[in-house]
Amino acid sequence: MITNMGGPTRPRRDFGRALSTAAGGARRLDWVLISAVLALGGIGSLLVWSATLPGDGSSPLESTDQLVRHLAHLGVALVACLLLASMDYRTVRAYVPIVYLLTVVGLILVITPLGAVINGSRGWIVVGGFQFQPSELAKVGLVLALATLLGEPRDGETRPMTRDVLFALLVLVVPLVLVVFQPDLGTSLVLVAIFLGVLALSKAPVIWVASMLASGAVAVFAVLWFDLLEPYQVQRIATLMDPAADPQGAGYNSAQALIAVGSGGFDGTGLFQGEQTHGRFVPEQHTDFIFTVAGEELGFVGAAAIIILFVVVLWRILRIAQGCELPYPRLLCVGTAAWFGFQGFVNIGMGLGLLPVTGLPLPFVSYGGTAILANMLAVGLVLGVNSRDRGFEF
Repeated sequence: MITNMGGPTRPRRDFGRALSTAAGGARRLDWVLISAVLALGGIGSLLVWSATLPGDGSSPLESTDQLVRHLAHLGVALVACLLLASMDYRTVRAYVPIVYLLTVVGLILVITPLGAVINGSRGWIVVGGFQFQPSELAKVGLVLALATLLGEPRDGETRPMTRDVLFALLVLVVPLVLVVFQPDLGTSLVLVAIFLGVLALSKAPVIWVASMLASGAVAVFAVLWFDLLEPYQVQRIATLMDPAADPQGAGYNSAQALIAVGSGGFDGTGLFQGEQTHGRFVPEQHTDFIFTVAGEELGFVGAAAIIILFVVVLWRILRIAQGCELPYPRLLCVGTAAWFGFQGFVNIGMGLGLLPVTGLPLPFVSYGGTAILANMLAVGLVLGVNSRDRGFEF
């Protein structure tokens, strides 16, 4: 009797090789970065749960709709993050023009009948019960586009030249103008921060970096001198200068945020126990003002933990950028760090009354499906760079 010994052995070897490859891929992922992101997402889920309770004294277990929806957003975003991390960033690079074009198309669609005004900004696409915010994904598209333009010098060149910087500026201006007209001042500032961060570390001519910074200063001066701000924006700046000037009007948000954070003390009132939070004194507390919930219910300890975790995220992203030999993946990481760093700084500063109210959510913590997806996609890009730039292939 002849027995074929090779048949069953080969599938076992192939399966073992697949397991070894998957294990190698898992080892190449930056687990410190992933752990910090997941910790922020976990804390954010608890804060969103508390912030969306009805405030009538009922048990938290009786009101979990927003929590379940938030966890679903996190789950979908995490899967998308890991899928993107498993891709070669050079493959992603091939689709950058399509991604950028789709983000611009999305921003254009918000001014069509598909667009809807939510919280004073026409920045949403609403189809049935589905809501989508294209400006969040525009951040991902801009990071990819700028890294491509400024991170891949032409043959014979070692750094971006004037034509590259001008083209990058055009790539910024298109989504920036569309976002400004929504109007969404917060997101427009994030787009500018991404551009400046990538430009500054792209080895572009110093004259261009200095010119962009000078242009920004001139633009701010012109806006103030020619009174180009909307009345509500003027009120927000005036409130920052003197929060007590109109505590029941323009300064209401900032005043209530400070009360909520201050009432938490060192160790907080306890989760689900915040009187300011459950009394709905702070507006948009599950999105823009999520940090005030942490300040009240988790106190200084909890708020500091969020800041520390956020710093860890930025540190790991910049560490990955430092280890990149090629400019394109390095600028991907730099653009992501500029985005998260600026947006986190503004959101926390807003919650502490140090900066004007801009409507920016806290990355990984605030409620918001599109924002969470965009944040996790950016992390996926960084994780993909960390794996591939060290020579690993799935």
